[in-house]
This record gives sequence, C-alpha cells and structure tokens, in this order.
Amino acid sequence: MKSEPQSEAELLERAQSIAGLTFQELADEALMEVPPNLKRDKGWVGQLLEWHLGAPAGSKPEQDFANLGIELKSIPISYSGKPLETTFVCVAALIGVQGLTWESSHVRNKLSKVLWIPVEGEREIPLGDRRVGSPLLWTPSEKEEQILKNDWEELMELIVLGNVGQITAKHGEALHLRPKAANSRALTEAYGASGKPIKTLPRGFYLRTQFTGKILTQNYA
Repeated sequence: MKSEPQSEAELLERAQSIAGLTFQELADEALMEVPPNLKRDKGWVGQLLEWHLGAPAGSKPEQDFANLGIELKSIPISYSGKPLETTFVCVAALIGVQGLTWESSHVRNKLSKVLWIPVEGEREIPLGDRRVGSPLLWTPSEKEEQILKNDWEELMELIVLGNVGQITAKHGEALHLRPKAANSRALTEAYGASGKPIKTLPRGFYLRTQFTGKILTQNYA
C-alpha cells in the first residue's frame, strides 16, 4: 500500500494520476484480484482506491484521511454522469444521542470535506473494464450544509423520541436513514416510543442521489 499523503495537494495529485485507468490496471498494481461482481464484495472499489491513495486502513468513525480532515467517497455513475446509488455516510447512533448537536456529529465530520472519485458503474461494463473518473474535492456550501443540518436534526429528533421505526425513505431532503445490516438477525439497541429499550436493525445515514448528482453537475459542468 502507498504511504499516507502528507498534504491535500499530494492526495489530489495521486487521485488525478489514477483518473482514466481501469479497475483491472489498478488491481494489477495493487496485486488485488478483481471479483466477478460487487454483490459479495461491496467494499472492493473503496479498498482499491484506498490502496492507491494511501488511506490508513481501518473503519474508525473518523475521516479516511484524518490528518488532512478529508473523507474519501467513490461514487458509481451512469453513462450520462448521474450517480447510480445513494452514498453511505456513517452508521447512526440510536442510543445515547440526547444533547448531540449537528456541529459535533459524525455526519458533519465525515462530510466537512470529501474527495469524490466518480467511477463507471453501469452493470454491463465488466468490473475490470470500468474506469476511474477525475477527482473532486468538495466542501459543502452554506446552503448545502443547512440542508444537511435540517435533515440530520429531523432524523435525530425522531430517534430521540423513540420513533426510529417510523422513519421512512421519505424523510430527509439530502440525507436519509435506512437499515444497514448484512442480514435481518443483526439487531442493535434503540428506544421505543414508551422510552423502553427495543431491538431494531442498525441504521445508516445515506446521501440521496439527487444531492450528490447536483454536486457533480455543479463541479463538472
């Protein structure tokens, strides 16, 4: 694996150097095997990019490049350049969240500065032939941050009030909450409306494709 980049410029330089290359070319250099598809290897693209960019391994709740304050996000795009899926931000805490503010939240920390790496995501392109696009370093504008903050506060209020079970994909303009579990047996603790602990599926915060699509359009137009 490459050493950790020591500056934003060095990280961007590395990201630009892999733009236009295929997953197969990148995998060969990293001595990694290209899986037949991503059904069982959801995190493979992320691991491949982390290797080339020198992201310190580990799934700690901090940014991928904590020393630079930058989070890495790959984003599969269609032929027309639109995001094909929502973007996972982080796991949502369902207990011990009273008094938590947007300013000190994991979501805000993760999204304060993001290095977006678009990748070809159309299913009919064999995985090894898919190419990496040009990187984009993004910081939310005041307006974008306000939208994210409003969504986060609305969702956290429902969690605090014990209404996690009532949260649907309709909640949130840019950010939404949905179950994140390998299977339906992986339960976690939360509070029910009566204030008593309940068991429920772990939830994750995700960015909607409309939101990430706008980021791409504004910056690649």
